[in-house]
Amino acid sequence: MRMHPRDPDVVVLGGGLAGGLIALALARLRPELRLLVIEKAGHFGGNHVWSCFESDVAPENAWLVEPLIAARWDGYDVHFPGHARTLDTGYWSLTSAKLDAALRSTLPPEALLTGADVRSTSRAMVTLVDGQAIRAGAVIDARGAATLPGMAGGWQTFLGQTLQLSAPHGLTRPVVMDARVAQIDGYRFVYCLPFGPTELFVEDTYYADAPTLDLPALRGRIADYAAAQGWEIEAVLHEEVGVLPVIAGGDFAAFWPANDAEPARAGARAALVHPLTSYSLPDAVRFALHLAALPDLSGAALAKASRAYAERRWRERGLYRLLTRMLFGAAAPAERRRVLERFYTLPAALIERFYAARSTRADALRILSGRPPVPVLAAIASLSGRGRPLADLGKAA
Repeated sequence: MRMHPRDPDVVVLGGGLAGGLIALALARLRPELRLLVIEKAGHFGGNHVWSCFESDVAPENAWLVEPLIAARWDGYDVHFPGHARTLDTGYWSLTSAKLDAALRSTLPPEALLTGADVRSTSRAMVTLVDGQAIRAGAVIDARGAATLPGMAGGWQTFLGQTLQLSAPHGLTRPVVMDARVAQIDGYRFVYCLPFGPTELFVEDTYYADAPTLDLPALRGRIADYAAAQGWEIEAVLHEEVGVLPVIAGGDFAAFWPANDAEPARAGARAALVHPLTSYSLPDAVRFALHLAALPDLSGAALAKASRAYAERRWRERGLYRLLTRMLFGAAAPAERRRVLERFYTLPAALIERFYAARSTRADALRILSGRPPVPVLAAIASLSGRGRPLADLGKAA
């Protein structure tokens, strides 16, 4: 066993969004700490475009994501068969390349380790596959969710492409949901980000019962969508795929036992995602800043604090898991769009709080009041847990 030449105070496993923001927050707010970010890939951030609403991030916290923002807009559109709307909530898109650059410009080279696969870890030690051992004051695992034991739900699957078009597309703001497309494999919508007059990110997204992707079919559907808009594709500049959990219920204690001896967790590994939308950026920002403010960053204290934080968020988010059960359990796959179509008739401030996972009790009553956009008996059955069976995320992941 070879020992790492420098014993860091905090090791962050995983240089994706959650781990990257933790490292950036600690570097800014706790400069006395020696950090080490370990990433399996050759660069940080993976291959992603992350987006969020401006209202997802408190103004005083925007400094943390500012270096990662590749584009921003003053509003966005949604389209459904019976309803279209423009909302003036600001919208931001962040990229993996920006995260990689921010980490490399903020942290010293010795604090960044890429191309390193982890064999084992504890609260105060990381052993790499090459045999190198790294002692640490604390370890936090932000490598994503390998499994989600004890939880149930469905999946958000997608393929996105950045397209170079032969002529301007004409969009001035993002289209966050275009559900006027054929409803295939659950609730389907197309998502568009206009990065330039002729550069457009187009994503084909599904709320599906199974975590499967037919990539050739999805590429064909993006091409068909572009053709239907009158856009001629000159080149595909970038492509990414995703399979994200949509959580309808579960047992947090089974997911993360209180008496385990694991290191601290962050991001999806801690179930710090919006149960219905799978959005992780708002949680990643809040948790990074929460962690940076902790007085005790020892391995044991950090593990205890991270579990307590994640458990609080789990308890607070029953509304979103209930709505996920309704989406998957009460509506036939081809009719799931009706749930979102009705949601987008509600007040803009309520929609902002919903995406930020800050809904009030009044919001919950407003969302659940009135006639359900799905059959009444099916809605009642889904809320009591007797609706359509949901995918077991722990088995499928």
